[in-house]
Amino acid sequence: MSVSLPVRPDLVGQSPYGAPELDVPARLNVNENPYPPSPAVVRSVTDAVARAATGLNRYPDRDFPVLRAALADYLAAESAVRLPWENIWAANGSNEVMLHVLQAFGGPGRTCLSFTPTYSMYPEYARDTLTTYVTGPRREDLALDTGVVTAAIARHRPAVVLLASPNNPTGTALGLEDLTTVLDAARGSGPVGADGPTDALVVVDEAYGEFRRPGTPSALELLRDDAYPHLAVARTMSKAFGMAGLRLGYLAACRAVVDVLRVVRLPYHLSALTQAAACAALGHREELMAQVASLRDERDATVTWLRAQGLTAYDSDANFVLFGHLPDRHAVFRALLGRGVLVREVGPEGCLRVSVGTPEEMALFRDALVGVLGDVDLSHDGAPRGAGRDATATTQEQL
Repeated sequence: MSVSLPVRPDLVGQSPYGAPELDVPARLNVNENPYPPSPAVVRSVTDAVARAATGLNRYPDRDFPVLRAALADYLAAESAVRLPWENIWAANGSNEVMLHVLQAFGGPGRTCLSFTPTYSMYPEYARDTLTTYVTGPRREDLALDTGVVTAAIARHRPAVVLLASPNNPTGTALGLEDLTTVLDAARGSGPVGADGPTDALVVVDEAYGEFRRPGTPSALELLRDDAYPHLAVARTMSKAFGMAGLRLGYLAACRAVVDVLRVVRLPYHLSALTQAAACAALGHREELMAQVASLRDERDATVTWLRAQGLTAYDSDANFVLFGHLPDRHAVFRALLGRGVLVREVGPEGCLRVSVGTPEEMALFRDALVGVLGDVDLSHDGAPRGAGRDATATTQEQL
């Protein structure tokens, strides 16, 4: 039966966001923490959810001060930046946090500015909020060029500037000196309102912030003395905390920013079970930090190993590594998949991104890549020598 629906014109023909979800021995494509919660964390979460379940006939606390205070305590321990709980916001993943930001500060006639390559969801947040999305280039080494950034801010007068640090998919961190330059350029360079020019809101997406190398500061440090009220820093419990299935993201900013986000959020958007589980998990932050250290070590060892194979591997402050440059990255992607290793075909041409897995998964990745680089004829169709096409067959939707 044919159906004629009034779909928004800009959504016609669009596909939903999503990386491949394939059952393979090493799924290293979505930057998850490879370690499941420990039995102690599971017990804490289970007990907290059970207690919360006794009150499910009531709506959850819509402003969740207990959770926001727990998140503020965690940031004080992780980044040595103490903020009042009123300066913290949370939602169902950092995706919803970002959507709240653009609902509150973007919209028709307003611009969101970012710099590619970067997280592929940013243009979708803009699209969904009817915000114009504009990008500028990064430097050849994939770091941010502050000259390009300041010129773009002056030219486009964006309402929101989105900067991922560490950046996805490059792993590049943003130094405080460069961020300060961007923040200074954003003053008075936002949309012109009834009372004159506004400041552009600079949002630093630190989804992978816990994985930064020692000595690399967090943008949270610039929130200490209220010198930059137009700065917001987003975090998530999906990556370092190993709680991707929980769907809890959060943001730190001045109270004026947070209060505007409260206006656009849906009523009772965080369930009582989510709040309880997140608070329970946050009680195990020491265990988390010990695990993060081992993932950092595995990441750095992966960078060293890739370079030893004659490949380019970019320094990373995240839990993934971008590497290349491959004459035919798609052929390598398919051949790795045929050997049971799923990575991500993303970023600059010729590059692939591998998430840091367990030592066993990384050993499988290394063995597979050595075999692929030796066996795949990149000048032809990318099928491994001696293997039929079925060995690497995947559908376009899966890729």
